[in-house]
Amino acid sequence: MVSHRFQSYIKTNRARIDQTLERLLPPADEEPRLIHEAMRYSVFAGGKRLRPLLAIAAYEIAGRQGDLILPPACGLELVHTHSLIYDDLPCMDDDDLRRGQPTNHKVFGEAVAVLAGDALLSLAFECILGRGMANPSPEATLGQIALQVAHAVGSRGLVGGQVMDITLTGPDHQITVLETAYRMKTASLIEASLQCGALLAEADEATRLALRQYGRALGMAFQITDDLLNVSGDAKKMGKATHSDAAHQKATFPAVLGIEAARAQAEDWIGQAKKSVLGFGDSAWFLIELSDYVLDRQS
Repeated sequence: MVSHRFQSYIKTNRARIDQTLERLLPPADEEPRLIHEAMRYSVFAGGKRLRPLLAIAAYEIAGRQGDLILPPACGLELVHTHSLIYDDLPCMDDDDLRRGQPTNHKVFGEAVAVLAGDALLSLAFECILGRGMANPSPEATLGQIALQVAHAVGSRGLVGGQVMDITLTGPDHQITVLETAYRMKTASLIEASLQCGALLAEADEATRLALRQYGRALGMAFQITDDLLNVSGDAKKMGKATHSDAAHQKATFPAVLGIEAARAQAEDWIGQAKKSVLGFGDSAWFLIELSDYVLDRQS
C-alpha cells in the first residue's frame, strides 16, 4: 500500500514533468504536422514518468530544489518514449497496444513511427544539453550527463539489451546472461536517470555511487516484475497484451526459473536497492517507497 506522501509526490511532479514536456515538444500544428503529432501521441499517451521522477528525486537527495532539473529529466522521458516506439514495431515485439492505446506505428505507419522515435531521441539530447533551462548549468556538467545517457542508450546499454532480448529464445540460458540483458535494456537508463539528478546537483562520488547501485538494483527488479506481469498480469490494467513473451519464445526470468523463483529474484533486487540508499536517511523516503511499489505494481 503506497502512502499519501508517495501519491502526492508523484502527482505533483508528474504535473511539473508534463507541463515541461508540453513546453519542450513542438506544437502539433507546426509543420510538418504529421511528425509532431506522432511524437506527441506517444509522449502524452500516459506512462509512469519513472525516469524523470528518479532524476528529480536524486537531485533533491543531493540537496537541490527547483526547476533546473526538469528539462534534462524530460529528456530522459523522451529517450524512454523513443525506445517504446521502437520496441513495439513489427520488426521487434510487434505490439498493437501500448498503455491501452494503439501503438504509434498502428496510427501513423511504420515509417513515421521510426522517424518520430528518431526525432524524440534528438530532442532528448537537446533537453539534456540545456534546451529549456532558464539558467543552464556549466557545459561540462551537461556534457557529463549527456555522456552518461548516451552510454546508457547505445550498444552497451539499451540497444545492446534489445538485441539480446530479441535473440535470446527458449529457456536454456544461464541467469547471468539474462542479468546482463536486463541490466543493459532496462537498468542502464534507470541508473543514468539518477546520475542525471546527482550530477546536476554536483553530488559527491559517494552519493553518486549509492544512487548508481540503487538504480541498477531497481532496474533489475523492474524488468523481472515486467516479465511476471506478462505472464500473470491483467491486460486491461496494463494496457497491453499479456503472454507475448511466451508467444515469441523469449528467454525471461519466469521462463527460465519459474514464477516463484523469479519473484524471489525480484524481491532480492529490491532488498539490495533499499540497502543502497539507507545512508541517506529520510531524504531517500521516495526511493524506498518506490522500491515497494515496483515490486507490487499491477501495470
